[in-house]
Amino acid sequence: MFVDSHAHLDGERFESDREQVIARAKAVGVQNIVAIGNGDGPEQVDCGIRLAEKYEFIYATLGIHPHEARLAHEAAYQNMERLAKHPKVIAWGEIGLDYFYDHSARDVQRQVFLRQMELAAAAKLPIVIHCRPSDGSDDAWEDCLGLMREHWAPKGFGGILHCFTGNWPQAKRSLDMGFMISFAGNLTFPKAQQIRDAALEVPLNRMLIETDSPYLAPIPHRGKRNEPAYVVETARKLGELRGTSGEEVGQQTTRNFYNFFKLAETAESKVSRA
Repeated sequence: MFVDSHAHLDGERFESDREQVIARAKAVGVQNIVAIGNGDGPEQVDCGIRLAEKYEFIYATLGIHPHEARLAHEAAYQNMERLAKHPKVIAWGEIGLDYFYDHSARDVQRQVFLRQMELAAAAKLPIVIHCRPSDGSDDAWEDCLGLMREHWAPKGFGGILHCFTGNWPQAKRSLDMGFMISFAGNLTFPKAQQIRDAALEVPLNRMLIETDSPYLAPIPHRGKRNEPAYVVETARKLGELRGTSGEEVGQQTTRNFYNFFKLAETAESKVSRA
């Protein structure tokens, strides 16, 4: 059993075969998928909710991605505050900082990040963090972890560092703030040794796995559109690194998911563990 804890299943890349994509995920043992509610900006943050309403095993998040921080406005915040009460919404995100592309000015990204942390705390939801520094720098990491330490950690709601690309010290700082560390398909890439080194240190009971579909398809699917069924490859690589099986990694990270979000296990999950 597996959980894809982070997938973008909205948008044109899945319009023609979304049903088949979801069916393939179920066929390889994916028990749950978290549909990320960013869309292409503040007007589409309900995209994950729409999928969660259609499929019982899909949960949703909502939030304004740092790329679209420049588009944030007061009405969007009020709308998210309302949507956060939906029973299938389990986290706020992905939110954070992206200094690699700088699609939004960095001061604007920080302001929107802070405002969303306030809203997530009011909704008592954990946050899903996107953090990408400029090339060859730790700038976004320092800013992001600093803001998390000052403005989020004291709230006690924790969160997820999604698609982790940092180093072990950065992961450790996040773990100390109550965060889970989620690994994606880039763990399998030849040049991703830093991620693999961190994956050897993060306690197995603090890990999640994800696809970040449609991005970052793992080897042997690299270069193709990613989809939730491929989360199996990330689990397999983690198992290889840690001297266990991909199935055991899948089972442990599935338990981690249910425990972190305080969700009841599915009947299928209980059967597969028996």
